[in-house]
Amino acid sequence: MWAIIGIVLKIGVVVGLMQGTVAYLILVERKVAAYAQDRIGPNRAGRHLTLPFGIKINLPFGLLQPIADGAKMVLKEDVVPTYVDKPLYILAPMIAIIAATLGFAVVPFGPVGPGQVMQFQIAPGVDIGIVYVFAIGSLAVYGVVLAGYASNNKYSFLGGLRSSAQLISYEVPLGMSILGMVLLAGSLDLGKIMAWQDQHVWGIVAQPIGFLLFLVSGFAETNRLPFDLPESEQELVGGFHTEYSAMKFGMFFLGEYMHVITVSYLTVILFLGGWDFPGLSVEQTGLLSAILKVLVTAGKVSFMIFLIMWIRWTLPRFRYDQLMDLAWKSLVPLALVNLVATAGIIQLIRG
Repeated sequence: MWAIIGIVLKIGVVVGLMQGTVAYLILVERKVAAYAQDRIGPNRAGRHLTLPFGIKINLPFGLLQPIADGAKMVLKEDVVPTYVDKPLYILAPMIAIIAATLGFAVVPFGPVGPGQVMQFQIAPGVDIGIVYVFAIGSLAVYGVVLAGYASNNKYSFLGGLRSSAQLISYEVPLGMSILGMVLLAGSLDLGKIMAWQDQHVWGIVAQPIGFLLFLVSGFAETNRLPFDLPESEQELVGGFHTEYSAMKFGMFFLGEYMHVITVSYLTVILFLGGWDFPGLSVEQTGLLSAILKVLVTAGKVSFMIFLIMWIRWTLPRFRYDQLMDLAWKSLVPLALVNLVATAGIIQLIRG
């Protein structure tokens, strides 16, 4: 009974934290975009805030902007065009947000395993955690395809076609890029992969090609620039979500940013050592050590998210033929070479 209550509490904390984080990531991205374009960005919401009993405070950097944006999204009129396929039209954003949320079930936010004061994972001990994340993440393509199909709009349909081809294509090098780390660690458990890096060397050192492949494929999987062909406003108005408004559009937006967080966490866990940091080790199991490991992981993830935002506002968008050529003519062959080379080296060392 207590175990079930603990799991429910973990789910509530993780879902609440992720959605709150997404709200403020949008503010951070707007600030990064403003800096890249020599602007100021949002800085008004919360600047002169009056609380009950006449208490006045001045919040900097527009810290209440995400709350204002969220309220606007909730209160806007939810327009459903008459020509859409309504059941599928409503189902599409639900699939997008559910697929983005379920992936966090096996993501270790801190130390996991026997002896730890707390298991910082909703479902610890899943031996095929990385397979689960990829399987759930691949379901997001159904939401995009259904949105493009059900909207009965040519721009939406083209965006859905583009997205389905892009996601399916880049899942191949994305999956192959992590196999080198799986071979080295001898496990599909994300916690054990982090433990191997703690005892040996970070994945970015052991698998530099795998890290590069994973990062590029991760950009494509999250539909972020320079891979945002399914949404390219200059060509497709808004792509697969052209006909969506209010919270249905907000659910697609939320799902995209949650995928960014997932990719950042996986990059940190697989290639940047997870919570590994000088002075911290697997043997340390106290509460202070656990908190430090969570903070170290969160710091690395924050850096990866900032990097993703920085690249978005730095690089131009690919043409669609360049996008597909990069996947099938460059990333897939390189991933095969990396996998065979890693397997051969491991066999020579252990054999």
